[in-house]
Amino acid sequence: MALLNFTSLDFDQIKDILRNYLQANSNFTDYDFEGSNLSSILDVLAYNTYITSYNANMISNEVFIDSATLRENVVALARNIGYIPRSRKASRASVKFTVEPGITPPPSTITLKKGPVTSTGNNFGGDSFVFGITKDISKPVIDGVAYFYDVDVYEGTLVDQSFPYSSDNINQRFILSNAGVDLDTLQVYVRPSSTSSLLSTYTRQDSLFDAASGTAITGKSLIYYLQEVEDEQYEIIFGDGIFGKALEDGNVVEVSYIISNGSEGNGISNMSFSGRLTYNRNAVENVVTTGISLVTTDTPSSGGQEIETIDSVKKYAPQIYATQNRALTANDYEILIPNKIYPETESISVFGGEELVPPQYGKVFISIKPRTGDFVPNAIKENIKRDLKKYAVAGIVPEILDLKYLYLELESKVYYNSSFAPNPMFVSSTIMNNVNKFAESAEMNRYGARFKYSKFLKIIDQSHEAVTSNITTVQIRRDLRLAIDQFAEYAIDFGNQFHVASMDGHNIRSSAFRILDLEPKVYLTDVPNADKETGTINLFSLDSPGSTTPTIQRQNVGLINYKKGRITLNPINITAGKEKDNQQLMEISGIPESNDVIGLQDLYLQLDSNNVEMIVDEIASGADPSGSTYTVTPSYNQRKIIR
Repeated sequence: MALLNFTSLDFDQIKDILRNYLQANSNFTDYDFEGSNLSSILDVLAYNTYITSYNANMISNEVFIDSATLRENVVALARNIGYIPRSRKASRASVKFTVEPGITPPPSTITLKKGPVTSTGNNFGGDSFVFGITKDISKPVIDGVAYFYDVDVYEGTLVDQSFPYSSDNINQRFILSNAGVDLDTLQVYVRPSSTSSLLSTYTRQDSLFDAASGTAITGKSLIYYLQEVEDEQYEIIFGDGIFGKALEDGNVVEVSYIISNGSEGNGISNMSFSGRLTYNRNAVENVVTTGISLVTTDTPSSGGQEIETIDSVKKYAPQIYATQNRALTANDYEILIPNKIYPETESISVFGGEELVPPQYGKVFISIKPRTGDFVPNAIKENIKRDLKKYAVAGIVPEILDLKYLYLELESKVYYNSSFAPNPMFVSSTIMNNVNKFAESAEMNRYGARFKYSKFLKIIDQSHEAVTSNITTVQIRRDLRLAIDQFAEYAIDFGNQFHVASMDGHNIRSSAFRILDLEPKVYLTDVPNADKETGTINLFSLDSPGSTTPTIQRQNVGLINYKKGRITLNPINITAGKEKDNQQLMEISGIPESNDVIGLQDLYLQLDSNNVEMIVDEIASGADPSGSTYTVTPSYNQRKIIR
């Protein structure tokens, strides 16, 4: 009997294959396959084949990381290539408070005990969050006051677990019994016995080579390994006496960690004290309950994240494997930093110093857009550079650059048919909603993004049926942070070529600022050279705010390279600029040569403004079919000399 070839998972097709097979058999020539009991048998056979084929297909899919759908299978496959998915991350905040206990004589130190430190209220049905620490913090008492400043607290609940070890239990596993663990807060200790007070601290290791010290793991190394297991829990694995110290009978494994709510704990600034303060006197621990000031936060809590998704594991596990835990190329850095070092990375740009003018050999420059905030804190920058030593080649110096925004300023004149839109405000609102969605899209919010002018025009045109056309002009702007009351050189890159509209200057413009030894406010202007590729920078003033007649105050204070989009200023003492976000800035803008603007290297595109002006299309609306009074809108920016 010939074997049937089932290539379909469709029930009806399987039944048809079985029916055709039986009809071709001479023993079933006179059977009615639709009306007889044999039809029911065919249903059973087809259904059984369907279920078997489906299960076989699912099983085969689950053995490949690209097609697997169950988390435990994806994680297990990623484990085979040395990838451990990122855990949930607790939101963090830096808080400060003082303690004035009023005790005579005052204690020498006051200790903030590990566990809860601050909490939020549960107002109007909102969630309540607790922030705590994983270790005791002691502060000296100075003039009767203990200053608890820069205390880093984690959102979540501190959990302690212990595991007695016995070699008789060959199936013993050390599984953290909670989901939502922040592995960054995990601490692992081993006691020689349940009655011993000695604690040995074990450190996490991801490979058989200690990259931090440059030495191989030995049988005496106090290390442990981690792997994610079922139900988003984690298992601790100790050494075997060859790669890492092995546990001995009677040892007690003690762990502590924080269970977090992840991203739900971000953005919290109002907290109240809920911790435990103590001091020792005469070998007795005493509790402090008075003299505790209000808790203040330097910045709202941030950094909370959910556990790495299945899609993310599928994407990054093969990439991490390809790097082989080393940072040689720019792509290696772009993969390792967000996944191994700084998971709060939203977007990253990495380029070698040899790409700069002039080149800086032996350096790699890294610019990071964090998930929350605009800049990576200095302390975290140092942590990133320290952790990169585990992967980077000796002699290569990483430099973490601050995020540099290249702002897009757009002005749109939108023509519309008043017959289809009696209320232009509704059309304008619809356009702005679509523009905002575009500005927040992944296409724009990343390094290397490109503002596609034609696509933007299409977004406006298709926002409403009343829109007949639009004329949109583009300006690019950067905000220069000023060093107030000191001589300093400045260099600012736009990464895009400037358009030279006039040989008389004012192709770039700036906000007002003041300099030493000059009374009036001054502005930047440019004077192009004959080649229109370079020029010089002058300073000018205006007699009055509304004046359009500039007075040159100083010449040749800097250079401009129109082709490279770069402005440099000679040493200058700026005493005041434009105050913005508690900083003194100078806004500098110009018209790009191309309306397709690109964010290169460490520049991050940001749609800063889009002014929409609605204009009735008199031809389309029927008010002036001949177009005799139709007024066109210029396709270029109206040149102003100042911002």
